Order: sequence, then structure tokens, then C-alpha cells
Amino acid sequence: MAVTGLRGILSAVGNTPLVELERLLDGYPLRVFAKIERGNPGGSVKDRSALGMLMHAIQAGELIPGKSTVIESSSGNLAIGIAQICRYFGIRFICVVDARTTEQNLAILRAYQAEIEIVTEPDPVSGEYLPQRLRRVEELMGTVPSAYRPDQYANRANRRAHLETMREIDQALDGAVDYVFCAVGTAGTLGGCADYVRYHSLPTTVVAVDAVGSVLFDSPVSCQRLIPGHGASIVPALLAVSDADRVVHVDDLGAVVGCRRLMQREAVLAGGSSGAVTTALEKIAPDIPAGSTCVLVLPDGGDRYLDTVYSDTWVRSHFGDVAHLWQDFDPANPRPRETVRC
Repeated sequence: MAVTGLRGILSAVGNTPLVELERLLDGYPLRVFAKIERGNPGGSVKDRSALGMLMHAIQAGELIPGKSTVIESSSGNLAIGIAQICRYFGIRFICVVDARTTEQNLAILRAYQAEIEIVTEPDPVSGEYLPQRLRRVEELMGTVPSAYRPDQYANRANRRAHLETMREIDQALDGAVDYVFCAVGTAGTLGGCADYVRYHSLPTTVVAVDAVGSVLFDSPVSCQRLIPGHGASIVPALLAVSDADRVVHVDDLGAVVGCRRLMQREAVLAGGSSGAVTTALEKIAPDIPAGSTCVLVLPDGGDRYLDTVYSDTWVRSHFGDVAHLWQDFDPANPRPRETVRC
């Protein structure tokens, strides 16, 4: 459900653009749309989650401006969404990040006057940073007076916030949504979209895009991941496996290639999990009936990935010479698009 009565910058959360991608799937008779979540004021789909969780807490009296302190773990986008809201209301915010958080994200958090705790050592058992970040959050909750923890991994308001995401898609396309692709981390976006689809009895196939190496949906292999935003090292309480009608696993290289193809073919500069969603569509496109309408929820923009996904040096150092995987398309001379009859 939408949060009503918002003012100022917070009123700009949601109602993000839905644009048709006419050249992404060259040769497939499908209609493809992208929900451009970088259009939120904090730059990502996590603005919806942050707003839903914090406004629910404020309205319930659990979070009091001028008195409470918000404490949360985040690798970047949620932290920025929370920081913006806390700055608007004058709420102290302590964000627990880890050594992989980019300098750009840290600079944005500091600009919003968030206090940053950096976890520098991964969990000795799993090798992941997230368990250590969550332990640090628990420690802070025990020492900081009037502390409030949104807990994006278990907070049902995170999931409810994305009923609105799917409602916007449904209304923009007048119910003609055959497939919706969601990157999965906390499972908020996936869960909210799936709940809306089920409640309104839409004939929509909900596709969960997980990372290779993630624990969410039985990844085919176990490995450490370079690209944040999709996949997780713990199973969040919000996740219901039944939310997904289909699961597609995408590795780090697939995420990079998806980002570069979005840029090369559609001039969309998107983030790592958006690249994973794009590659997931390309993987299963041969199985999708002709004439279907597919929607990709693109969680954030590529401006926060310029030193990684969009750095030729970084890509070459991790994956070798792979540029041919996205440079096979000339936007000045695209092949004729097959007519789609809906």
C-alpha cells in the first residue's frame, strides 16, 4: 500500500518511469519494459523499502524524530534511502557497512550526515561480511539509547512497500504483464510483487533472479560474489520460496554483460543487479511465448558502479577480455524488430 500524506523530497518516492526496451532482445518477438527505479530520489528501489519501514515505525510511535536512533546494516542503497529520510526528519542514523562498500556510497552517506560503522573482517565460518555486520548491529542496539532497527530482512513493511511497485506496473500496462523479473536480496521486492499478483489474480509469471553463490534458491555452486544487490549469504525471514514461479541464477560475469548490453543497446546505465535481471531475461527468452510482455525491475543506476562494472580495467582483471560479449550490436544499424501481435 502507498504511503500517503508525504511532503518534500519524500513525496517523490515511487511512480518511477516504465520504459519500453525495443532493442534489448534482438530477434525475439517479445515486448520488454524496464521499471527504472533509479528515478527514486535516493537513486534506487530501496527508497521504497526505507520509506515503508520508517514511516510505519514513525506512525506506530516506535521511531520518534529528535529522540530515536536508527541502526541498520546495508551494503549501500538501503543505507542511502534511510539516510535521506533520517536527514529529512532530523533522526540520528548509524549505518553498519563493510569493507566492500564503495567510496562513492560512503561519501553519499556522509553527505546525509549518517554515522558509519565499517566491518573490516568477514565472518570466519562463511567468509561473508553480512553475518558480521548483523552482529555489530546487535551490539549497537544494546548500547545506544532509544535505538530502532528497521531490519530489512524481516520487516513486513519492506515487503508491503513493493505492492506499490507492482501496482504501478500493472496500471501502466493495463494488466497485460506476462512476466515480471525481480532481483532477490532481502526478498522485499519479490515478495511485494508476488503478493500483488496473487491478490489480484494476475496471469503474471514472477521470476526471481538470484546470484550464483547465494543461499536463497539453491545456487548451483558456492562461491564468493563480487557484484552486490542480488543474492544473499543468509536466508531472510521475508523470503517465501513459493513467491517465485521461476528462479534464474546469474553469475557475476552475467551481471556485468547484462549491464553493458543495456548500455550498448538501450543507452540505459544501470547497476549490477539490473544487469543480472537483464541476463536472466536473455537466458529464458527462448521459453517465453511469442507476444508476451515482460517487465524488468531495474533496482538502481550505474553511476555507483563506474569503478567496477563499467571500468574496462576492473572487468578485464576479473574476467579477462570479454568485451565481445556486448560489442556485437550497432545501435545505428539495428536489425529490424519483429512485429509483436498481442
